[in-house]
Amino acid sequence: MIIGKLQEYHRHFAYLPRALRMTWEAARVWTIVWMVLLLVQGLLPVASVYLTKTLIDQFIATAQGGVSWPDVQPLLGVAALMGTVMVTEQVLQHVLGLVRTAQSEHFSDYIYERIHTQAVAVDIAYYETSDYYDRMHRVLGSASTQPLALLETMGALAQNTITLVAMGAMLTSYAWWLPVVLFVSAVPAFRVLVRFNTKYHAWWEKRTEQMRRAQYFSMVLTAGPFAPEVRLFGLGDLFKSSYSSIRSRLRGERLALEKQQVFARVGAALIALAVTAGTIAWIGWRVLTGGATFGDAGLFYRAFEQGQQLMRALFSSASQVQRSALFLHNLFDFLDQKPNTVSPPAPLSVPRRLTQGIRFENVTFRYPGSEHPVLHNFNLTIPAGKTVAIVGENGAGKTTLVKLLARFYDPTEGAVTVDGVDLRRFSVEELRRRVSVLFQFPVNYQATAAESIALGDVTTRLDQERVESAARAAGIEHKILTLPAGYDTFLGKWFTEGHELSGGEWQRLAMARAFYRDAPIFVLDEPTSMMDSWAEADWFDRFRALADGRTGVIITHRFTIAKRADIIHVMQNGTVVESGTHEELLAAGGLYMRSWVAQVESEQAIEEDVQLP
Repeated sequence: MIIGKLQEYHRHFAYLPRALRMTWEAARVWTIVWMVLLLVQGLLPVASVYLTKTLIDQFIATAQGGVSWPDVQPLLGVAALMGTVMVTEQVLQHVLGLVRTAQSEHFSDYIYERIHTQAVAVDIAYYETSDYYDRMHRVLGSASTQPLALLETMGALAQNTITLVAMGAMLTSYAWWLPVVLFVSAVPAFRVLVRFNTKYHAWWEKRTEQMRRAQYFSMVLTAGPFAPEVRLFGLGDLFKSSYSSIRSRLRGERLALEKQQVFARVGAALIALAVTAGTIAWIGWRVLTGGATFGDAGLFYRAFEQGQQLMRALFSSASQVQRSALFLHNLFDFLDQKPNTVSPPAPLSVPRRLTQGIRFENVTFRYPGSEHPVLHNFNLTIPAGKTVAIVGENGAGKTTLVKLLARFYDPTEGAVTVDGVDLRRFSVEELRRRVSVLFQFPVNYQATAAESIALGDVTTRLDQERVESAARAAGIEHKILTLPAGYDTFLGKWFTEGHELSGGEWQRLAMARAFYRDAPIFVLDEPTSMMDSWAEADWFDRFRALADGRTGVIITHRFTIAKRADIIHVMQNGTVVESGTHEELLAAGGLYMRSWVAQVESEQAIEEDVQLP
């Protein structure tokens, strides 16, 4: 039991040197200044206590010798010195506040830079589990503040230790056992704090998902994308009730923990008070019996009282260090995550233009944590310079092909090759620069129209001509030119003077971003899902001109788009069941033909309904 506790404490406290090293890296100069100020501030209270004794003794001596200028001069000198110490303490407190603010700003930026770097580096798989959201909630909820809190606590710990050692040295001149009494009187309060920190941290980790649920319900009630449905379906009361229910439970549990701590701390405080009363009675008896002067009594009272406060503060700081250490493991656990999708030691160069094509060779793939394979012994060839359409029902594995081709995941078995080379032999970064993707649910970036398109290739400076060419190919140029500032119009409503687009217009803008990247491989996942049938044909004609010489994949449910591809592959249950041109697949009379007929008849019925008087 004891060994297990010691191992647990060692595991948590092992993060402290690393946290302090990060502080040093984030604000080296300010940290040096901070340490010097702590040393000075640690010694000033000792000087103040010692000068109190000197001032009292000098005052009594002056009063007994008669009030004359030669007798008053030493008293005024001590008083001036005492005043200097007090003024210095006040000034240093404010200077230390400035130093801490500077450290805070530098460290906050540093830690978020580390978190952002790691968030970009970890595998996509990390984002597709609830465990990720629990961890990120803990990191952003505490790790961004706990290291700085640790720094301040360590500073207080160092300052109080310096002061306490000096105070203890003075008290030892009266009795060797007084420092021991100081220590013992503060131990109960320290034990209370350590137990509470451990209980609170365990509760906090256990309730992370519930906290996230409450955060989610609050977001549904306050974020713009949810607002229409919340009002239309009258969901406000439901989500408010769900939020209140979780918060009520969390609040009750937190207050129960706090109540337990209050009762324990009251008991610890009573013990410390009894010890203080006993020691004051002891020094009072010594003064009455002539064993100490009034100056000694004044010094002893201030030294013991401050010593006890310092001891409690010291133990409180130590418990805060323990608390910060408990939280720090969330930060470092996240920062230590290693991606599985990495570049090889000696990567090959990715071709700038494909000569053979892309092949999925006997690929089996299952998502992490799942036993059911999405693809099983899957084979597919995409010839170089051709545009291939992949159609199939939802869940057939079409979007998984995108993730494998962009190397967000590696196959469980088999290989994906480009011009005969396994993707795992390329640099991950270079491979992704050579692949341009329009995702099924693209991001609506809050930026100008030109900037949003140019995000497709941030390795070069914004090229206005390329931006406009990509916009024309995506069919969004006309809309952009009607905006107040054209390509310089800020899009989205998150910031001042932003201009909102429709769903289809946002999709076309994302398509332009994909076209802007000069990549030999492009993948468009449901590129026309928000377009009407009239716009589809116009878009595809312009798209074919842009895609000339590139190797492309279009994943779509729209057969009117698929039929114009060079080759069509039909997927079902994670495998290709039919391949060929539009005419060949119709002639085969299989799944593609039946789906084509069903879709065409459905669209014809809709058009007839629209034309009815």
